[in-house]
Amino acid sequence: MGFYSYYHHIIAPDATRIFVLKGGPGVGKSSFMRKIGEEMLERGFDVEHHHCSSDNGSLDGLVIPDIGVALLDGTAPHVVDPKHPGAVDEIINLGEYWDESKIRAHKADILSTTRRISRLFFIAYSQLAEAKVIRDEMEGYVTESMNFAGVNRLTSDLIHDVLDQIRGQYETEPRARRLFCSAFTPEGIMHHIGSLLPDVKKLYLIKGQPGSGRSALVERVARAAHNKGLGTEVYHCTFEPKKVDLVVIPEVKTAVLKDVPEVGFDPATVPGLRITIHSLDAYVRRPVLEQYAVELMGAKARFAAALERAVRYIRDAKLTHDYLEGFYVPAMDFTAIDRKRQEITKRILDYSAEAEQWRIRALVKGS
Repeated sequence: MGFYSYYHHIIAPDATRIFVLKGGPGVGKSSFMRKIGEEMLERGFDVEHHHCSSDNGSLDGLVIPDIGVALLDGTAPHVVDPKHPGAVDEIINLGEYWDESKIRAHKADILSTTRRISRLFFIAYSQLAEAKVIRDEMEGYVTESMNFAGVNRLTSDLIHDVLDQIRGQYETEPRARRLFCSAFTPEGIMHHIGSLLPDVKKLYLIKGQPGSGRSALVERVARAAHNKGLGTEVYHCTFEPKKVDLVVIPEVKTAVLKDVPEVGFDPATVPGLRITIHSLDAYVRRPVLEQYAVELMGAKARFAAALERAVRYIRDAKLTHDYLEGFYVPAMDFTAIDRKRQEITKRILDYSAEAEQWRIRALVKGS
């Protein structure tokens, strides 16, 4: 277990502009993005906020989809370097706005604090690795007890239910965008699932125990939609990043969600959402699973304890990172950074005007 990213799915590589923010801790990267996002929202644009897992109050990225513009934190651990410099990507180095002498005065403390942060994350990841071993044990008991023929029939029926209304192919190369909708943070497991469903009219909620095939079901629906030519938004599991928790299919205003009690999302809180619940517990062969009742109960307790330890060390890492930021904040010229932010905001608005002109030309040409 460790840091895992789908950063390259935040925006397409042929975007209008990708601004990559560089600089140390506390230089204002998150505030830079957040303030631009606030202004664009005030101007009526949709804005995506991509939150930082190690500090859920901060941003790792901001996307303005209608313009094709993104701002990304390009520092470790999610290092981003331009792939198409000048044509698409551009570096904004906020390190240009610090007083180097003030930072160098704390060099020893900065080095030791940075090492401490790395050590705390290493311990946290070790706890998550232990939890993964325990989770595999739990899944093994459940998997042995499952009637997967029944699960497969349910999956096929659900795919037909979602996609039968589609006639023909939509796109020859539909995009499957892959991100996370939850994360381990200093405050525990946090999510923004509700913000992903405002245009969804129907949600299929898949309940069941770990090992019952929930992720595989959601993944199969996502793959079927993709093969049908539909664009998909695929959101992965924070604990097992290659597994899928949620797929949103915008063209049919439908989503399929794996119910994860640890995440704590209640779909009933989303207004206007029609919810259909399928429980994979219906396909458990109870006599088989009951053989492992004692082992399963013990594994659940050990799993919860390992997750609690992991979150505690992530919280300690965040507090230590806050201490590290204290060496940088007094050295920053935030007035100059604010002028830079205003300059970038103006350029983004210029990109918006250009995009609108191209759209009008296309409409005139097609009429």
